[in-house]
Amino acid sequence: MLRLFIRKDDHLEIAACDLASVPARPEGAVWYDLFNPTPEEDRFVEASLGIDIPTREEMKDIEPSARLYKEAGAEFMTMTAMANLDTDEPVKSPVTFVLRENILVTVRYSDPKPFKLFPVRAAKPGGVLPFGGGEAVMLGLIDAFIDRLAQVLENASDEIDHISHEVFRSRSSSDKRTPQDLQSMIERIGRKGELLTMARESLLSILRVTSYHQAGGDGKKAVAALKLETKTLQRDATALADHAAYLSNKVNFLLDATLGLINLEQNQIIKIFTVASVAFLPPTLVASIYGMNFDVMPELKWIFGYPLAIMIMVASAILPFAYFKRRGWL
Repeated sequence: MLRLFIRKDDHLEIAACDLASVPARPEGAVWYDLFNPTPEEDRFVEASLGIDIPTREEMKDIEPSARLYKEAGAEFMTMTAMANLDTDEPVKSPVTFVLRENILVTVRYSDPKPFKLFPVRAAKPGGVLPFGGGEAVMLGLIDAFIDRLAQVLENASDEIDHISHEVFRSRSSSDKRTPQDLQSMIERIGRKGELLTMARESLLSILRVTSYHQAGGDGKKAVAALKLETKTLQRDATALADHAAYLSNKVNFLLDATLGLINLEQNQIIKIFTVASVAFLPPTLVASIYGMNFDVMPELKWIFGYPLAIMIMVASAILPFAYFKRRGWL
């Protein structure tokens, strides 16, 4: 799908483009948005701007030299974006920004939410800088990505705090934690850790893109407002990356604590079986002695032999239990 946006004063408007016509750049065109582009759409944009649109395989290349480069007077910058953040299975996908003659081309094969939110905001009066063109649109998109990641980190932080409360809250003797609860908790911690890893990777790619763009700027890009906006985005991305790293460390701590709780639960179960075996061992010994088939066993002739044996077995079970309790082993 191809969307073409033109600038009208201080906001954007979507314009129709006929792929069958001769590719001509409409007046005020600032942004070509390619989402899962067809070969015809790729050729249309390439003929309009005189550039080569990178393929999906080229966009997935993780080498910095392949993600950030200049070609035919255009800047090619690829960042790692996150999509499906409102579901339990977020994914990361590359998004390529191409700047040529202050016209932006975005190439993507996923649909992150900023690509839905930014055009709505940019269509309102004052949505974009009137002198910025494609560069201002790119910075606005990156700002939308940073805002989205900030929201993701805030939600993750709240859920991590909730998990931490569940892990460390005091429990009464009747409020037991089942193995299923601990397993579910580990799964939740693992999902948060994976989300934070992807968020930090996305933020670091934003830092690389903005730093590369700022370092490669020329006189036309020296507008003070745009330079200030770029520096602000870099500061925001750096702060969020540090916050994501802090949350990742907290997730690792919670994971270790939860695994420690599982070990304690297992040790408690083993201790119960150990105490039970120790408590029943002396009565078993007494019963085994008087179950032997020897002819000479005077106790077998006693009138009170049976009650005495029962009392000995009961006492031999209670005394070890009381001793363990007194020593604090139970």
